[in-house]
Amino acid sequence: MILIVLILTYPNLPSLGVLTDYRPKIPLRVYTADGFLIGEYGEERRAVVAIQDVPPIMKNAILAAEDDRFYQHGGIDYTGILRAAGANLIGGGKRQGASTITQQVARNFFLTGEKTYTRKLYEALLSFKIENSLSKDQIFELYINQIFLGQRAYGFAAASHICYGKPLKDLTAAEAAMLAGLPKAPSAYNPVSNPKRARARQLHIIDRMEENGFITAAEA
Repeated sequence: MILIVLILTYPNLPSLGVLTDYRPKIPLRVYTADGFLIGEYGEERRAVVAIQDVPPIMKNAILAAEDDRFYQHGGIDYTGILRAAGANLIGGGKRQGASTITQQVARNFFLTGEKTYTRKLYEALLSFKIENSLSKDQIFELYINQIFLGQRAYGFAAASHICYGKPLKDLTAAEAAMLAGLPKAPSAYNPVSNPKRARARQLHIIDRMEENGFITAAEA
């Protein structure tokens, strides 16, 4: 029965044209004659960045926070699901999620936030389709540029300018970890409005970066 549902559903999934021909909303920017930004207008603050221009420390902070097996799984991280289930069982409640970066891309571009089995099925099928159509770096680039991070910021490049007044390439490991904590809950982990919770999340991500070998113990 499940196989029949999958066979009937997969061909009817939406086209991935919005991903392969990504055209995000870019705000109107006004500069002085010597190139100084004096104004930015638009509902979304965004600065699109190519994956090759994202520094390793920012990539690794995101992977540690959201999906450390991103480059190993095929869209659904079954190891992560089991790990989260075990942690939730030990913790006595739902405390960890297991959504991959690919699933989040599927959700952000095509789905609503409703928590139903139908939506989860579509999310999984879309994740498989995305993984079969795009490279890992293409998926990661979409995530880095599209994810909402609070304060009208969409994407990590915009959040870096808003929070720290600098481009991604100039971020420290601590700053990258702070930004990587935002996707989980942009308001709850905002370093300006909720500095204590943001700091706790940042330290957790720094620990995860060390556990994954992204930074050394001394750097942590």
